[in-house]
Amino acid sequence: MRRKFLAGLLAGALASALTVTLAEAAENHKAEALKHAEAAVASGKKGDAKAEGEHATAAKTHAEAAQKERPNAHVEAAIKSLDSTIEHSKMGHADVAAKSAEEAVTHLKAAQ
Repeated sequence: MRRKFLAGLLAGALASALTVTLAEAAENHKAEALKHAEAAVASGKKGDAKAEGEHATAAKTHAEAAQKERPNAHVEAAIKSLDSTIEHSKMGHADVAAKSAEEAVTHLKAAQ
């Protein structure tokens, strides 16, 4: 009986640790997404659509990972804004892409 109790206690402790680790991972992905989204904005303001698209793509990768680990409406909206950023940067529209990247930054900050 005592052995079952200890096994259950250990399983519960491991489950708690895993939950905390997943939550931390989601937060790290959001932080990385925010960092790259802010870099995309800065690149767009400089008129560098290529770098803007690269940063937006990296931001989207992290935002999608965060969304998968811990769904959030603001992260979902950020992903849509990043899609727009990527699309406009491919067309060379750095100024329009920067506005979309700014929207992504706003949503990612709201998700924090």
